[in-house]
Amino acid sequence: MKTVNIYTDGACSGNQNDENLGGWGAVLEYGPHLKKIFGAEKNTTNNRMEMTALIEALNAMKEKDLVLNIFSDSAYLIDCFTKKWYLNWKRNGWMTSGKKPVENKDLWIRLLALIEEYPFIRFHRIKGHLNPAKKDMVDKWYEKFKAWNGNDFTYETYLHVVEMNNEADALANKGVDSLRE
Repeated sequence: MKTVNIYTDGACSGNQNDENLGGWGAVLEYGPHLKKIFGAEKNTTNNRMEMTALIEALNAMKEKDLVLNIFSDSAYLIDCFTKKWYLNWKRNGWMTSGKKPVENKDLWIRLLALIEEYPFIRFHRIKGHLNPAKKDMVDKWYEKFKAWNGNDFTYETYLHVVEMNNEADALANKGVDSLRE
């Protein structure tokens, strides 16, 4: 079965304001092949852009019989799947454990439907905005990356993930910038 790595990021300039600019970016990687996509939305939130990046990446896939590795710096996105928050949300009528409506329910429903189309998906959290030139910080976050995701990643693989995550971030910012033009 083919393996595809998907690196996603969202951005929102003025995130807590009523009027803001949001962008999302994703890098899809199959072997040496890369596909880069991005987009933008006005008056949104960073979390919505993080989710939209993954939704659009999955929509861009041409095949379903794949192993997918999803990499994101969004704890909100990754934790929902690794900690299976969505199971309780669905069971509780889309209410949180605090008895409040789940935020972004519309996107969660779309995302969960897309996720179900793939036989095997692994979710991986990465620290965003790492500068590879700052080796001490990169090394520190490598240990955290392994704590979050297990010890299956070599340091070289981790550096590649950092590079691709930074590319997804740049694409998200390109989305934001497209709204400023």
